[in-house]
Amino acid sequence: MTMSITIDQTHIERVLTALRRWGMRCPLESVESLCPGLTGDQVFLAVDYLARKGQVCLTLDTDRNCWVQA
Repeated sequence: MTMSITIDQTHIERVLTALRRWGMRCPLESVESLCPGLTGDQVFLAVDYLARKGQVCLTLDTDRNCWVQA
């Protein structure tokens, strides 16, 4: 059985816009609070997509916290 995950373009745009408005790096787990109405899964998929497209940067600090910045 193959499972397919689709990404809604409007979710991607909402996440990217929120990160651009924030203007600085944000803990990955806090991005959901910047996008009310989206679930954690929707935000995670959007961030993953944006990172793969080079539109956001994901970094890991020495405490193994993941940060995201547009």
